[in-house]
Amino acid sequence: MNSLRQIIESSPRVGRLHPGVFVEEESALGPARWDWSSVRRILVVRLRSIGDTVLATPSLFALRRFVPQAKIDILLEDWVAPVLDGSDLVDHVITIPRHSNAARARVARELHRANYDVVYNLHGGTTATFLTRATGAKHRVGFANYQYSRLHNHVAPSPLEIWQRPTLHSAEQQLALIGWTGVPVTDRPPTKLTVTSKAAASISQKLSNNGVDENESIALIHPAAAFATKQWATENFAQVVEAVAARSFTPVAVVAPNEKPVLQSLKKYSSARVVGFDNLSLPEITALAARAKLFVGNDSGIAHIAAAVGASCVVVFGSSNIAHWRPWTTKPNEIVREEMSCQPCHGYFCAEFEKPECILRVPVDRVIAAIDRVLTEDRFATQN
Repeated sequence: MNSLRQIIESSPRVGRLHPGVFVEEESALGPARWDWSSVRRILVVRLRSIGDTVLATPSLFALRRFVPQAKIDILLEDWVAPVLDGSDLVDHVITIPRHSNAARARVARELHRANYDVVYNLHGGTTATFLTRATGAKHRVGFANYQYSRLHNHVAPSPLEIWQRPTLHSAEQQLALIGWTGVPVTDRPPTKLTVTSKAAASISQKLSNNGVDENESIALIHPAAAFATKQWATENFAQVVEAVAARSFTPVAVVAPNEKPVLQSLKKYSSARVVGFDNLSLPEITALAARAKLFVGNDSGIAHIAAAVGASCVVVFGSSNIAHWRPWTTKPNEIVREEMSCQPCHGYFCAEFEKPECILRVPVDRVIAAIDRVLTEDRFATQN
């Protein structure tokens, strides 16, 4: 069997991780930068989105494995913090509001009082960097390309240089910073989320209220996205719903409260019944994804949640960099996209066409074919 390193380096489909390929013994990507035996408190700063947080869990896992005696905290934006509810990878989740200078000053004071030995800045933005500096930790670690890198006293080179690879997944980019300080990471751990008992019970009740039996096979559908360049047509998802229903799955769709019209349109266009939720908490979405055998959706944080709890995934990509953002999982997964010369791009809007053709041109039949391949691979893996 090829090693994970060989598989990734020989394939353009970076991050396509197959069950059973984690065969390398883990090692670090650099020498220890300090005496790890004296480290008692570690802070990881990881602001921004759901996907960013999920993809930081391999780094948290690597730290927990290497220094089990240390207390590990993470700083997250308050709206995304529930993603790590119940996680055994961290001891405490510290939250910060998105837009409040007063709150940032308060959090800075709290971080300073915590007396951290080591702080990793996995974000690199202005707020994250200044909060890293505010901790006053003896060891503050960031990348050299950060705008205010001088506020760190351990400055790492490019993650590409650290891994000695031309492309990296987001999870690998974050692992690079951890590994550069002497923490073993070369086995590239998968993402990991915890399903809380409260969320699991809530989802079971909500599914039951919608006539979904405990023994039914669920296909989780996520037809929404933050940007138009990432949102496949709802009419296409309706055909996917019909396809998974024909394969004996119960389609369950999730959207955010402000995306309710997408869910309404999905139900309108589909001839198959769709159970839909527009008000689930992040822990409930995690619990629902853990119940699902299959996830089909846009490139989003929800896709990364599904991958982290073991659902087989088919993800439709538009503007995003597939090497950097594809599912990071050991379960069967595929991405489907339409190859275009302008990919990848920033994704905030389409600068080439009147509409984001990259996502709109992805044909339904290719997505359904990917679903069939993933399901076949999952059955084969289960049998063996």
